[in-house]
Amino acid sequence: MKIVILANDTTNLYNHRYEVVSGLVQSGYSVEIIAELQHFTQKFISLGCTLTPLTVNRHQKNPLNDLRVLYTYYKLLKVSKPDVVLTYNIKPNIYGGLACQLLGLTYLPNITGLGTAVEYPGMLQKLTVLLYKLAMRKAHSIFFQNTENRSFFEKNGIIGRKTHAVLLPGSGVNLTKHPLLPYPTRPGSTNEPHTTEEIHFLFVARILKEKGIDMYLEAAKRFSSPTVKFHICGPFDSVEYKSKVEEAVEEGIVLYHGQQQDMNPFFKQCACLLHPSWYPEGMSNVLLEAAASGRPAITTNRAGCREVVEDGKTGYIVPVQDEEAFLRAIEKFLSLSWEERKEMGFNARAKVEKEFNRQLVVDSYIKTLSKLQAISDYIPHHTERQHV
Repeated sequence: MKIVILANDTTNLYNHRYEVVSGLVQSGYSVEIIAELQHFTQKFISLGCTLTPLTVNRHQKNPLNDLRVLYTYYKLLKVSKPDVVLTYNIKPNIYGGLACQLLGLTYLPNITGLGTAVEYPGMLQKLTVLLYKLAMRKAHSIFFQNTENRSFFEKNGIIGRKTHAVLLPGSGVNLTKHPLLPYPTRPGSTNEPHTTEEIHFLFVARILKEKGIDMYLEAAKRFSSPTVKFHICGPFDSVEYKSKVEEAVEEGIVLYHGQQQDMNPFFKQCACLLHPSWYPEGMSNVLLEAAASGRPAITTNRAGCREVVEDGKTGYIVPVQDEEAFLRAIEKFLSLSWEERKEMGFNARAKVEKEFNRQLVVDSYIKTLSKLQAISDYIPHHTERQHV
């Protein structure tokens, strides 16, 4: 059975779905990836995947450009002739789904988040919902990363009558790639000479308003000191926030490290992840990775965040866009003893081991595809017998 994967780019695909791709290859499936070729292409080639380059500008809202994306997907899939198409991210889901319908192909979208176009009421939301309805109506299965996204699709009549809705634990987290790390040494301890009495907070995300960067910078202004440090990892989405962060760096209240491919050194150093996001994502991968590393988190009460953190046990959950509540949670965390913070980290690791192991996601895909394979194998044989 041949599978084509449509995604935005190979970097995102590797970071969040490599185990799924590897699992498909190990199960005997032939895999072609159609995406923008960024980092980690050799990793997929080494698995035996075929790579076809295609750049989809996820920020572009020009209808003519989107029609070109649809046409390109149609042409590529017509030549490729896959048995099943897996799609990720908004534009591959919508325009890949429409192309699959035109070609009569079996396709399985993964809703990695609704996106700002769907999140807020207005004409753009109505148009995007209409596109989703058209694109999803003949999907065999739709994979959801949280119950709120699934409920939105159900409420708006996006899921077709014969379509299966499958709930996943987000993208899951690779527990080997993100092992339990030793908690930063107790202040005053000499067990590890390289550690200090400092407490490090960490922000990891694309730097934009909806990820809560303003609230994080305000926290840095409030609490930054010689013993309390605030770190930022992630790319800039706008010139405005580039200048804001650079100003904070000059003031000495934050340390900016740019976009990182290996977050383990930063998780190892930090005492707590701060993720004051209200961005419409499926499931926050950075919350999962931090928890797997044994780090507490302070985040917001929105879908994709609240599922990962257990308030008071693995971190704190605050109301969305409530800056004062966010600052109070940080103050509360700082008042905890070292033992209490460390216990929160252990609890976080235990939670992701039980609920968010990425192998659960791999198994769900293999199970769904195995059923499709069984049906595919049965129908021709059954038809042949009917003609005898």
